[in-house]
Amino acid sequence: MRKMSKYVLSCESTVDLTKSYLQQRHIAYIGYPYELNGRFYQDDFGETLSLESFYREMEQGASTKTAQINAYEFTQYFETFLSQGKDVLHICLSSGITGVLNAAQMAKNELEDKYPDRTIYLVDSLAASAGSGLLVEKSADLRDEGMDIEQLWRWVQENKLRVNHWFFSSDLKYYIRGGRISKTAGIAGTMLGICPLLDVDVKGRLIPREKIRGTKRTIAALNDKMCLLADNGQNYNESCFIAHSGCAELAMRAAELLNQNFPRIPGGVRIYQIGAIIGAHTGPGTVALFFWGKARNN
Repeated sequence: MRKMSKYVLSCESTVDLTKSYLQQRHIAYIGYPYELNGRFYQDDFGETLSLESFYREMEQGASTKTAQINAYEFTQYFETFLSQGKDVLHICLSSGITGVLNAAQMAKNELEDKYPDRTIYLVDSLAASAGSGLLVEKSADLRDEGMDIEQLWRWVQENKLRVNHWFFSSDLKYYIRGGRISKTAGIAGTMLGICPLLDVDVKGRLIPREKIRGTKRTIAALNDKMCLLADNGQNYNESCFIAHSGCAELAMRAAELLNQNFPRIPGGVRIYQIGAIIGAHTGPGTVALFFWGKARNN
């Protein structure tokens, strides 16, 4: 039987797993706020507004706006654990795409003055979506095996760049809008059916790496990247996630190919939906692959 530690393992709703999974694994989380067509929501894994509805509205032209969790919200959140005599290990969304780590640090500084016998350990995941989810899951495994909070914090810091992200989108307009792809390249790519293949670099930023024509070839490229970079190659035997934004069929096609070529993945590739915070920037049509492998170096 797994032994539960007394400290709190914490993350943000942008891990893009499921609420039930986080509850099952005793992982705390804090949600981001967002707007859809001027209506305010809390990112709660699609409970208040289903992700299917969210992406359908985006496809129909709905405007989206996201906001960071602020220092006050982090202070309120962390204090619920510190006041119970528990330390906290919190894994943040990548500093390469948000400044939320700074807000968490401000809350940490304030609370550690108020609770001098307690500690908040912060981790910049340098990861996004279910990439940070993969890191959080492994952290829960190590916690349950008995690793103490400082050991776990050190392990995560030393291994977080081993989380590989590879993803593409069949709809480039949201990447153009966010400045991740130039307007000229995006228009040309759309006309030619090109799906840019992106990853996340050592600074946690989304970087276009290759231009591939057609979703079939791009899914094959995801498989090739995993063959090249995954721990133990095609004998890879750790968790592997695919996340998608309103394109379940593409995600299932990718998972089917990977399950054929990586038969030792425990339980097979797990498919999740990209949540509203990341999805507000990617838009519908993104498929992302996450696995443990060679550490990012560029």
